[in-house]
Amino acid sequence: MKLYYSPGACSLSPHIIAHELGTALALEKVDTKTKRTETGRDFWQINPKGYVPALELDNGEVLTEGPAIVQYLADQKGNAQLAPGAGGTLARARLQEMLNYITSEIHKTYSPLFKDDTPEATREERKAYLLRRYQLIENVLEKQPWLLGEHFTVADAYLFTVTRWAAGVKLDLSQYPALLKFQERVAARPAVQAAMAKEGLLKAAKAA
Repeated sequence: MKLYYSPGACSLSPHIIAHELGTALALEKVDTKTKRTETGRDFWQINPKGYVPALELDNGEVLTEGPAIVQYLADQKGNAQLAPGAGGTLARARLQEMLNYITSEIHKTYSPLFKDDTPEATREERKAYLLRRYQLIENVLEKQPWLLGEHFTVADAYLFTVTRWAAGVKLDLSQYPALLKFQERVAARPAVQAAMAKEGLLKAAKAA
């Protein structure tokens, strides 16, 4: 299988999960501005949505959307800790509930903050919205180490990935100590270190 990614983008989440599972993935970097891969392929032809991540399966099919990809990867290895439950169970519904919350309420709210032409008033409103949405996450992490309880799951990898963006958009998360400790716990995991090293993110962090 091949993962199309951009360093530090939301594609870091499935990259982390692949390392957690010991699943070997070929990697192909995508320039998200030109929509060209590092081998010169037109990324629009690979994923008509135009964004990462995209997972090219061994049969040539392409799976998109991070939450779908991480569940697929975990299910291929039958890893019930990373992706609890099976389809139709409450455990899997709880996982999807959290993945959907991160996708719609946190991930997408960051999007306008990356654009230079976003008006300052909109920027401040989006930051305030993010802080309100992070409060729910803080409440959860005050009671337990991981989003779904005692075990690290694909939802934790996703939250870690998008929350790394806060520093780049100058979003102050200091009022959420449980969240910040969570970020430290995830960052220390060997699989996370391996994925970030592959994407050149550890060098970037040290340089900063």
